[in-house]
Amino acid sequence: MATVLANPVSTQEKLLRAREASAKLALFSTDQKNALLLAMADALDVATQSILDANQRDMESCGLEDAMRDRLLLTAARVRQMAQGVRDVAALPDPIGATLAEWSHPKGMHIRKVRVPLGVVGIIYESRPNVTVDTAVLALKTGNAIVLRGGKEAAQSNQRLVEILNAVPGVPKGAVELLDSSTRQTVHELIKARGLVDVIIPRGGAGLISFVTENSAVPVIETGAGNCHVFVDESADFEMADAIVINAKTQRPSVCNAAEKLLVHQSIATDYIPRIVKKLIDAGVEVRGDEESRRIAGADVIIATEQEWYEEYLSLRMAIRVVGNVDAAIVHINHYSTKHSDSIVTRDEENARKFLRGVDSAAVYWNASTRFTDGAEFGFGAEMGISTQKLHCRGPFALAELTSSKYEIVGTGQIR
Repeated sequence: MATVLANPVSTQEKLLRAREASAKLALFSTDQKNALLLAMADALDVATQSILDANQRDMESCGLEDAMRDRLLLTAARVRQMAQGVRDVAALPDPIGATLAEWSHPKGMHIRKVRVPLGVVGIIYESRPNVTVDTAVLALKTGNAIVLRGGKEAAQSNQRLVEILNAVPGVPKGAVELLDSSTRQTVHELIKARGLVDVIIPRGGAGLISFVTENSAVPVIETGAGNCHVFVDESADFEMADAIVINAKTQRPSVCNAAEKLLVHQSIATDYIPRIVKKLIDAGVEVRGDEESRRIAGADVIIATEQEWYEEYLSLRMAIRVVGNVDAAIVHINHYSTKHSDSIVTRDEENARKFLRGVDSAAVYWNASTRFTDGAEFGFGAEMGISTQKLHCRGPFALAELTSSKYEIVGTGQIR
């Protein structure tokens, strides 16, 4: 069982430790940071069984079902993937200290703009223990301390993972802090810790994200819910469209880049909708849709409510709507989507380019599944989340987005 401390450390003490650790981590060399990460990856491999044991205790007590249960589950394969993700981050270039711009002042001073760590990063997330490791190693690679506030359903998994990371020799005390998840008070304490925490990242459902963004005294980088769309245009290759739709919906329906809505051009709706409805149902998907989709496919389609077009299902459910053309698809997506990931399937390059330009989402695809919106798939090793906002970063964000900048000015005695 997880260790219960007689005198648990308060949130304030943990935040102070993280602030002290951030000053130390900012001075670590690339080699030092990479050595820590590789040692952490090895430690995760060695401790796989204890991680699975802790996760099993969480699974037995979580009370979750379907998508949320899958998010919580760890397997030996997922732990191996977690450890490999750490090694992938270690292999990436270190952004800290990189020169973003440099020039000379008319009086002879040399001015250089360089990347620096953010400082202390706080992340609030639900269910997924892999987020504990992914976010911690991204923070450490960029010289940041991290304060984790996971969901209570993953408390023992998260505790064990943080113990493993912190046990690696050379990790400064406070570099990876885990807050108590048994009370909501720790969320309030974290988001009000202006001066101790530099940025908050909420990663979870729409309710969590809204609460944090509306109540935080600390700057927030939103990671958005994923009401993602696939639009099958009139010139689409049906076989390609089938593969993309089924993959985007069913490959892992519990994650934010899974497709939730399918838009079909009216000129092919009669041919395509019955075909894809059958394939979705055969794959275990509950199909919903508008009146036209139901008219075409019959009782296999359940009428979707207006509110559902805004909804992130996170389950084996998909809603279909017939639209007039690519312009109508763009209007629909920009109105109902969460601005996460959306895809067009078409042979028409003009329509594809219009869709790529017109859809206001963090990731927009032409003839590919939305499931690729992921830090590892984009070559980032891992990710802090998928940002759907426009300031600071957008889309999968990882190392570069965990930095700020400062100016270094070298002179020879100049005065103004």
